[in-house]
Amino acid sequence: MAVRVDLMVSLDGFATTTDQTPEVPFGEDWPRLVGAYTATRTFRERVLKDTSGAGTTGVDDDYAREYFADVGAEIMGAGMFGLHAFPDDPNWRGWWGEEPPFRIPVFVLTHKNRPSLQMAGGTTFHFISATPIDALQKAIEVAGGKDVRIGGGPTVVRDFLKAGLVDRLHVAITPILLGRGIRLWDELRGLETGYTVKADTAPSGTIHLTFQR
Repeated sequence: MAVRVDLMVSLDGFATTTDQTPEVPFGEDWPRLVGAYTATRTFRERVLKDTSGAGTTGVDDDYAREYFADVGAEIMGAGMFGLHAFPDDPNWRGWWGEEPPFRIPVFVLTHKNRPSLQMAGGTTFHFISATPIDALQKAIEVAGGKDVRIGGGPTVVRDFLKAGLVDRLHVAITPILLGRGIRLWDELRGLETGYTVKADTAPSGTIHLTFQR
């Protein structure tokens, strides 16, 4: 069992965008940040349910496939579930439709009490108020010996990194500059200590940086 993170950031370290509008709720920067990932065959199959075989293969797809492999539970922040946009809507069921791609128990860190939400395909969202170490213990208990993934967003990932709880950190660095947002690397000086670091560069220009304990 390992605790894993996979996250996409810009060259200047931002994992969020700030150009959202009512007309473009994710912003024009978001497709640029995640474009190499969403173009992969694995993303198209797993998230879009496209079984035509379309999509890129190679380095980006290798990491996309690894993202879903051997994970038994996930932890994410309220923002990744969308509670920042729909804080008082009891009918809000997340960004991913009625059959989310996780297919495992997902623990959503929030201070708002909500009943667990069982979705099609095996995903169940549990809403908890917990410290990183307490949330991780809950996830380990249901992961069945498989890995626990810290899904995001960057603030949650940073909290787990600062607590020394992450065994493997994979950061896909997209060759764009965002200039603002939430930076992954703030307050993580010396993070590389205790990790073996490797880098793979994909034809898309994405640099896949892996810190392995």
